[in-house]
Amino acid sequence: MSWLWLAGAIISEVIGTTSLKLSEGFTRLVPSVFVVLGYAGAFLMLSQSLTRGMELGVAYGVWAAAGIALVAVIGVTLFGESLTWVQVGGIALIIAGVMALEMGGRH
Repeated sequence: MSWLWLAGAIISEVIGTTSLKLSEGFTRLVPSVFVVLGYAGAFLMLSQSLTRGMELGVAYGVWAAAGIALVAVIGVTLFGESLTWVQVGGIALIIAGVMALEMGGRH
Protein backbone atom coordinates (compact mmCIF):
# COMPACT_ATOMS: atom_id res chain seq x y z
CA MET A 1 0.00 0.00 0.00
CA SER A 2 2.89 2.38 0.66
CA TRP A 3 3.88 2.10 -3.03
CA LEU A 4 0.43 3.30 -4.11
CA TRP A 5 0.76 6.34 -1.88
CA LEU A 6 4.20 6.99 -3.34
CA ALA A 7 2.86 6.71 -6.90
CA GLY A 8 0.18 9.26 -6.00
CA ALA A 9 2.84 11.55 -4.53
CA ILE A 10 4.87 11.34 -7.73
CA ILE A 11 1.88 12.11 -9.95
CA SER A 12 0.82 14.99 -7.71
CA GLU A 13 4.33 16.47 -7.69
CA VAL A 14 4.59 16.23 -11.48
CA ILE A 15 1.23 18.00 -11.81
CA GLY A 16 2.46 20.72 -9.44
CA THR A 17 5.74 21.17 -11.29
CA THR A 18 4.09 21.23 -14.71
CA SER A 19 1.57 23.76 -13.41
CA LEU A 20 4.46 25.87 -12.09
CA LYS A 21 5.64 26.30 -15.67
CA LEU A 22 2.09 27.12 -16.81
CA SER A 23 1.50 29.60 -13.96
CA GLU A 24 3.95 32.08 -15.54
CA GLY A 25 5.40 33.19 -12.23
CA PHE A 26 2.09 32.79 -10.38
CA THR A 27 0.44 35.39 -12.63
CA ARG A 28 -2.21 32.90 -13.87
CA LEU A 29 -4.73 31.82 -11.24
CA VAL A 30 -5.78 28.31 -12.30
CA PRO A 31 -2.26 26.90 -12.85
CA SER A 32 -1.15 28.60 -9.62
CA VAL A 33 -3.87 26.79 -7.70
CA PHE A 34 -2.73 23.50 -9.24
CA VAL A 35 0.84 24.25 -8.11
CA VAL A 36 -0.24 24.62 -4.48
CA LEU A 37 -2.61 21.64 -4.58
CA GLY A 38 -0.08 19.49 -6.42
CA TYR A 39 2.75 20.09 -3.96
CA ALA A 40 0.47 19.84 -0.91
CA GLY A 41 -0.92 16.55 -2.22
CA ALA A 42 2.56 15.27 -3.00
CA PHE A 43 3.83 15.86 0.53
CA LEU A 44 0.66 14.48 2.08
CA MET A 45 0.90 11.26 0.05
CA LEU A 46 4.66 10.98 0.55
CA SER A 47 4.10 11.19 4.31
CA GLN A 48 1.48 8.45 4.04
CA SER A 49 3.92 6.14 2.27
CA LEU A 50 6.45 6.78 5.04
CA THR A 51 3.83 6.19 7.74
CA ARG A 52 3.06 2.83 6.15
CA GLY A 53 6.64 1.63 6.52
CA MET A 54 8.53 2.73 3.43
CA GLU A 55 12.11 3.71 4.17
CA LEU A 56 12.83 7.43 3.85
CA GLY A 57 15.81 7.11 1.49
CA VAL A 58 13.97 4.76 -0.84
CA ALA A 59 10.77 6.82 -0.84
CA TYR A 60 12.53 10.10 -1.49
CA GLY A 61 14.87 8.59 -4.07
CA VAL A 62 12.08 6.98 -6.08
CA TRP A 63 9.93 10.10 -5.74
CA ALA A 64 12.72 12.37 -6.96
CA ALA A 65 13.96 10.11 -9.78
CA ALA A 66 10.51 9.40 -11.17
CA GLY A 67 9.61 13.08 -10.90
CA ILE A 68 12.76 14.14 -12.75
CA ALA A 69 12.21 11.63 -15.53
CA LEU A 70 8.51 12.45 -15.96
CA VAL A 71 9.02 16.22 -15.87
CA ALA A 72 11.81 15.93 -18.45
CA VAL A 73 9.53 13.95 -20.78
CA ILE A 74 6.70 16.44 -20.24
CA GLY A 75 9.08 19.31 -20.98
CA VAL A 76 10.00 17.73 -24.30
CA THR A 77 6.49 16.66 -25.33
CA LEU A 78 4.37 19.58 -24.11
CA PHE A 79 6.75 22.52 -24.06
CA GLY A 80 9.12 21.70 -26.92
CA GLU A 81 12.16 21.70 -24.66
CA SER A 82 15.28 19.87 -25.78
CA LEU A 83 16.81 16.85 -24.12
CA THR A 84 20.37 15.93 -25.05
CA TRP A 85 21.87 12.47 -24.80
CA VAL A 86 24.00 13.71 -21.90
CA GLN A 87 20.82 14.71 -20.05
CA VAL A 88 19.19 11.36 -20.86
CA GLY A 89 22.32 9.66 -19.50
CA GLY A 90 22.11 11.76 -16.34
CA ILE A 91 18.48 10.75 -15.80
CA ALA A 92 19.45 7.10 -16.34
CA LEU A 93 22.21 7.46 -13.74
CA ILE A 94 19.74 8.93 -11.25
CA ILE A 95 17.36 6.02 -11.82
CA ALA A 96 20.22 3.53 -11.53
CA GLY A 97 21.28 5.15 -8.26
CA VAL A 98 17.78 4.83 -6.84
CA MET A 99 17.64 1.19 -7.92
CA ALA A 100 20.97 0.58 -6.17
CA LEU A 101 19.61 2.26 -3.04
CA GLU A 102 16.51 0.03 -3.11
CA MET A 103 18.39 -3.22 -3.83
CA GLY A 104 21.17 -2.42 -1.39
CA GLY A 105 18.69 -2.11 1.46
CA ARG A 106 17.37 -5.65 1.09
CA HIS A 107 18.86 -8.36 3.27
